[in-house]
Amino acid sequence: MAATTFATFLTDVGSFYIAHGSVQLTQYTGADMQFEDRLAETARRVEVELKRLLLSEKVDAAPAQLVQAMRHAVLGGGKRLRPFLVLESAALFDVSVDQALPAALAVELIHGYSLVHDDLPAMDNDTLRRGQPTVWTQFNEWTAILAGDALQSLAFEIIADSASRLDAAVSGELVTQLSRAAGVRGMVGGQALDLEADKLGQPPAPDVSHISLLQAMKTGALIRFSCEAGAILAMAPAPARAALIDYGRHLGYAFQIADDLLDAEGDEQLVGKAVAKDAAAGKATLVSLVGLDSAKSELRNTVKHAKAALATFGERAETLIAAAEFVAHRDR
Repeated sequence: MAATTFATFLTDVGSFYIAHGSVQLTQYTGADMQFEDRLAETARRVEVELKRLLLSEKVDAAPAQLVQAMRHAVLGGGKRLRPFLVLESAALFDVSVDQALPAALAVELIHGYSLVHDDLPAMDNDTLRRGQPTVWTQFNEWTAILAGDALQSLAFEIIADSASRLDAAVSGELVTQLSRAAGVRGMVGGQALDLEADKLGQPPAPDVSHISLLQAMKTGALIRFSCEAGAILAMAPAPARAALIDYGRHLGYAFQIADDLLDAEGDEQLVGKAVAKDAAAGKATLVSLVGLDSAKSELRNTVKHAKAALATFGERAETLIAAAEFVAHRDR
């Protein structure tokens, strides 16, 4: 098995982490781990690096409560699916973990910020996230807003700082595509469409095409970027990059359908947040528009299309194929 070196490894001592210099971490290969083991290993790596980041000089002059809220937002839970997709898509082109890690951390910080803001009373008004109080519940609304803002800016700082180990064109393209995925043409724009429907009743009767567009922007764009990032890091040929974009588009749609199904049928204890909220609020989702059976059929077809998009990569894409199945069948 190959080995990769993290620049710094941190050992948990109570609630504090102490830097120990450079250690060897095993880099998994296809035959060595089952999919969920690989996902768990990535989650562990990402957790370590996020803890290091949020104890580093990048935050040491910031107000203590703000930093505590940032840590509360992104540490101690989550599947880390998006950084996993970054690292796995990069692995298709033999891009090292060290090279891909900044982009993986950046996308997780953007995802974390989006959840902090989504949970606010003015938006989804959620009090539970990953089995813990949401940031605004644990602290207050204004701290949650600022913590989300800070996580967003930190994400782009990480990519900018990685310029020393990446080609300048690569860093620039990562910033461009992540900005688009997270901004008005992506996640933020999708959230705006969602809130307009929820708060303003616009459009009065959302149809499947409207819901599909909303979900492709709100949820799908960041997942699509996570899949595309590996091709960007490798400066891969256009056909390979297009294949990963196509895969990411279908994977993002599958993720949202599965999310809607979890809201309709999931166990709150497993999911880690309130369920059955969409139906209670009369919110239009694919499930509410076409029913459970049709939504499940659409999910199966979407996963099929996601897998087909990876055909050009052959056996090297086995883990990304497994990721599509995981997204469809997850219980949280």
